[in-house]
Amino acid sequence: MRVAQYKLPKAPGDSEDASLVLYYFGQGQGGGTAANVERWIGQMKQPDGGNSNDMAKEESLAINGLKITTVDVGGTYTAEMAPGSGTFYNNPNYRLRAAVIETPKGSYYLKLVGPEKTVAKWAKSVGEFIGSFEFK
Repeated sequence: MRVAQYKLPKAPGDSEDASLVLYYFGQGQGGGTAANVERWIGQMKQPDGGNSNDMAKEESLAINGLKITTVDVGGTYTAEMAPGSGTFYNNPNYRLRAAVIETPKGSYYLKLVGPEKTVAKWAKSVGEFIGSFEFK
């Protein structure tokens, strides 16, 4: 299901690198766009106890004939470390940027997560990467 995985080197002052993963589960697999966006937003908790939905920036785009939905949200990253493991990350000052790229053969799911400054450092490059997607 992991088509590609990248380690994006940390920005000065951050203690960790960011992770960029591209998933493809097959046609009709992997869940709908809204469900994935909701799950990703739910992986981020706000330090003040606020609602991550209020902090998230969601955007719908059409690029090269593909419908792409992106989400960008910061906070404390609390996703499960591995499905079913029962252990969770607890990484404050993180940022999650993700996208669902809809194709005629099923959606691709891109997830970038890491320390705030590191994700910001790579935001333009990742945006260009998303903008380069084509279905052939």
